[in-house]
Amino acid sequence: MSDKQKNTDQKILNVYCTAGYPRLDSTRLVMKALQDHGADMIELGMPYSDPLADGPVIQESNTCAIENGMTIPVMFEQLATMRTEIQIPVILMGYMNPVLQYGFEAFCAKAAEVGVSGLILPDMPPHEFEYVYQSILKKYRLNFTFLVTPETSDSRVRYLDQLSSGFLYAVSASAITGSNQSWDHVVAYLNRLKALNLHNPVLVGFGIKDKESFDRVAAHADGAIVGSAFIRALANSTNITADTARFLASIRPDLTKEKETD
Repeated sequence: MSDKQKNTDQKILNVYCTAGYPRLDSTRLVMKALQDHGADMIELGMPYSDPLADGPVIQESNTCAIENGMTIPVMFEQLATMRTEIQIPVILMGYMNPVLQYGFEAFCAKAAEVGVSGLILPDMPPHEFEYVYQSILKKYRLNFTFLVTPETSDSRVRYLDQLSSGFLYAVSASAITGSNQSWDHVVAYLNRLKALNLHNPVLVGFGIKDKESFDRVAAHADGAIVGSAFIRALANSTNITADTARFLASIRPDLTKEKETD
């Protein structure tokens, strides 16, 4: 997370996109459009054939990207010169199996070489992270983010917060849907996290799709992560830059107006 983001009251908008989606060659175009039109961070998904922690929309984008020919080596080729035009943090999100097949340290070395800021691997066992992988990530100056849920105990949240760097990912699938009672439960969950005085900023993911849902969640956290809604916006896009700008304007219209007047 940049110093600028640490020193501002503006809530953080982290947007997920899938490498190689909607086309094999659209990865950098999507990332540049996200940066230019209001995203503070990019969570770049590494396509995997069995993404169990993702919903059907992101699973479908994974399938499409794999069919397009996206692999980890191809992704790194596409990211090789990204820092000539992408300045905001880029986090790689994926699963342990393909990373281990590539070689964990080799993967971290390559990620650092191309300018990646950190990793999210939902199936990383915390114990193994602490005693096997954490030192490798530190060697290559890569952040690592763990996920917590409303069912995660306070002691477990504190443990995962201490292991994490960059931010803590608060999963809240019911953050903007369902009854008022379900929203009350989400607020209680986010306020519980806030009361723990965690080391890392808390970003809320799952279910953020528009300004109302972003503002609602961000009122109780440091920011939010948009995923499936943006993938849907790209599904039939004929102009990725324009469609990305339009989508981000629906999330943070005030920031978009500021960019237009810069």
